[in-house]
Amino acid sequence: MDILANSVALSRMQFALTAIFHMLWPILTTGMAIYLVIVEGLWLKTRNSDYYHHARFWSKLYVLNFGIGVASGLPMEFQFGTNWAPFSEAVGDFFGSILGFEASMAFMLEAGFLGIMLFGWGRVPPAIHYLATIMVAFGANLSTFWILVANSWLQTPAGGTFVEGKFLVADYFQAIFNPFMLNSVLHMFFATLETSLFVIGGISAWYILQKRHVEFFSRSFKIVLAAAIAVAPLQIFIGHLSAEQVYHYQPTKLAAIESQWETLPAGQPADWTLLALPNEKAETNDWAIQIPQALGYILELKPNLSEPVQGLKDFPPENRPRLIGLIFYSFRIMSGIGFFLVGLMLVTAIQWGLGRLKPGVIARQTWTLRAWIFAAPLGYLAVETGWIVRCVGRQPWTVYGEIRTADAASHLPAGEILFSLIGFTLLYSALFIAALYFGSRIIRKGPNLSLPIPGVEVLPSLELPTQHQPDQRPLEAQQ
Repeated sequence: MDILANSVALSRMQFALTAIFHMLWPILTTGMAIYLVIVEGLWLKTRNSDYYHHARFWSKLYVLNFGIGVASGLPMEFQFGTNWAPFSEAVGDFFGSILGFEASMAFMLEAGFLGIMLFGWGRVPPAIHYLATIMVAFGANLSTFWILVANSWLQTPAGGTFVEGKFLVADYFQAIFNPFMLNSVLHMFFATLETSLFVIGGISAWYILQKRHVEFFSRSFKIVLAAAIAVAPLQIFIGHLSAEQVYHYQPTKLAAIESQWETLPAGQPADWTLLALPNEKAETNDWAIQIPQALGYILELKPNLSEPVQGLKDFPPENRPRLIGLIFYSFRIMSGIGFFLVGLMLVTAIQWGLGRLKPGVIARQTWTLRAWIFAAPLGYLAVETGWIVRCVGRQPWTVYGEIRTADAASHLPAGEILFSLIGFTLLYSALFIAALYFGSRIIRKGPNLSLPIPGVEVLPSLELPTQHQPDQRPLEAQQ
């Protein structure tokens, strides 16, 4: 019950709830927007009506995610002024302006062109509509860029100094292009794209197994598979680069990720802990399964470490992350899902090469299609666990090495925070149920293949006029 009286812990729980829930929706909108650009571009190039109907069908799921993302994202940002006012006051000159860029540049761009993308079919020229779709995709991914700029700055603050507890910007571009920024942006970009690809692929696989619109959805299945062949391995590589940065810039986080209590010296091979049961009180692992000499290959692609891996015992207890088990297993869940998706992509690509994904035979690949359905939600889990590693592993700092989380929180009555936490929990639960209901309804209904194609004229009826259908031809033609 002590946690219910701790306003800092409750504020952290509330922000974690809103962030984890909000993250579910922009994951799909940022990645699916790129897919919509691809299929609409293919329609404009080939004039194949299937691509047009794909754009119309998947845009329904896009707008559902967009709406809930907006509804859940605004309360999260408001907390910087309510629950985290000292933090906002200290770093607002930079952090606040970055969030302002995200709202004014990215969100407004996406929202401004969204109406044209959804309702402009047949009302604006095809080229203008395609431009709107591109702008929506650009705005969605620009939003990801600015959010990751802000968060990466919290991980590796740069571009200024803290004077009497307030961050003074000396070099704005150095702050934006802080050491973590590039890999963070790329890692999240590929995470949203990969998740979206496997969601689209999983839904397509479900239709194929149900033998509904098999040829139509085998087309979308192959599009996302072709993209996944490039995206899935790249995501693993970018993830490795991100782990290297943690190795060099955040030693306490790396120690928590590996549940490493003792320092591993440089110049020696280091074992990698696959599974363990961390015991924070005893400062050890109660048991562990280790792979000999693997940690050096993971961090530096060689057996011996060039730098030591500091153990948690090297740091005062007040400077260590808490919840070591959560950080340890979140990282392994994220990594395991990444390798599983690569393996599924490889197996499916081989079947494609053997000609087993043709419309007439693809429905027979039941185990492969079921695996894609199973994989559809895994990207979400990988992203959420990745953010747990990123943010929980940064503790006890809000700005790494500069501002402690305990000093960043507003002094609010615990009862008020608990009340708002319960309110957010109920509200987000209702939104989640509504999203599942309307999303499943869209999927059950399926694509409307009878929608008129813009630019294709409907031929007039050739039936002879009847007494119920007066002849509307010119008088000369009637005579």
